[in-house]
Amino acid sequence: MVWQHGDEHEIPDKFRRHHAGGWLPADHRVQHEWLRQTVEHIDNKSKRDALTPVLKEFQELIETNPRIYMYFTAMWDEVPHRKVYQRDPTGGRQIRDYVHMLDVLNHSFSRAPEWTNAAQSVGMVGVPLCAIFDYVMGTPSGHAAFLDPEVNRMLKKVLNAWGKYLLTPESAEVLGDHETGWFGKVGYKDLMEVANAPYKTDHKFEDMYICDPTAKHYGYKSWDDFFTRHVREEARPVAEPDNNAVINNACESRTYHVARKAQLRDRFWIKGQPYSVLDMLAHDPLAHQFENATVYQAFLSALSYHRWHAPISGTVKRAFVQDGTYFSEPLFEGEEGHSHHEIDPKGITVAQGYLTALATRAVIFFEADNKDIGLMAFIGVGMDEVSTCEIGVKEGQHVNKGDEIGMFHFGGSSHVLLFREGVQIEGFPHPGGNANVPVRSALAKVTGYVEKEKK
Repeated sequence: MVWQHGDEHEIPDKFRRHHAGGWLPADHRVQHEWLRQTVEHIDNKSKRDALTPVLKEFQELIETNPRIYMYFTAMWDEVPHRKVYQRDPTGGRQIRDYVHMLDVLNHSFSRAPEWTNAAQSVGMVGVPLCAIFDYVMGTPSGHAAFLDPEVNRMLKKVLNAWGKYLLTPESAEVLGDHETGWFGKVGYKDLMEVANAPYKTDHKFEDMYICDPTAKHYGYKSWDDFFTRHVREEARPVAEPDNNAVINNACESRTYHVARKAQLRDRFWIKGQPYSVLDMLAHDPLAHQFENATVYQAFLSALSYHRWHAPISGTVKRAFVQDGTYFSEPLFEGEEGHSHHEIDPKGITVAQGYLTALATRAVIFFEADNKDIGLMAFIGVGMDEVSTCEIGVKEGQHVNKGDEIGMFHFGGSSHVLLFREGVQIEGFPHPGGNANVPVRSALAKVTGYVEKEKK
């Protein structure tokens, strides 16, 4: 069987994992096979490869800081020795300790992500660090480590170094039409299935994206060039460009959640993950205008389009990137009365709300031309490897609905729109759909503004 996004129902339950956006494969066997192949390659070497400079620096940080040494030593021992944690081809956990972790990173970051051919499936492990940390992120020591400011500063250096490689021509070699290439049979079909939902054989990649199908790698010069590809205007037209009552979709994405009356400060780390507006907006002075806000959140697919577009016409009031965590996910108490912490099998999927307050993110405030909307906010939320947020607009700039306002490099995790209390807005897509809402399409409609009562 060849695993594809539309075939998840064929994956046996014991192998199925739920990862928002497809950054890790739904069939966990693919992820395990990717790790198995990587570990086998490293372990078969007669001599350990020299670490890259940034990974040497990472090792030094671990080994010279007692707190961080404790985290990175203990997290591997805290992965439970039972249930799904040992369901891999070798019968056990594949990364043994932080030294082994560094060797796997050293090998993985010398190439761009590629599709993996497992015995029963072909799938994409789009975020190797997330695959490596998949279980330890959910342990108590891993939780502490990935909240640690020094660890996150180091992870940013590591990811930036990999990002430089993803800008090179060598990184484009995975964009071939071979079995594990992005334009191979599985990769191409999944790219188009996500783009068109459902996949139609008469739709071609070049109909959706600006590229040269006659050129090598479709004309893309690097992995980053491919991942930040431009969509064709005719493929994603701006819905009702002159109707300022219509909110347009800012990102090609699936609806995750719609919340009303979001509090300025809330306990975002507990189950249910209520939105905490001040934390989401990095305590910017403008954040206080969003008490009792309406929040719309949707997540991006690894296979989708990764540029952001203005949801309304208006003027940019503030725009900044807030550095944050890269691999932090919440620790929830184990189910069935267990006092210990279980690693949630749904992984980072359950952390989408949590990430809005902690992850690296881009925040853009707009003053809408529509006075019923007034001040609103867009947040581009990075996750794991995909935390490079590039803002493409400046404060004081006027944008029209549908204009490009920025992008994620190497994908993206999630995005949020916030509207002030009193903005009457209706028609948001229902959460839980299987298809992307097209970027620049109509998302919701504003029917008026109700002034809140003065206390």
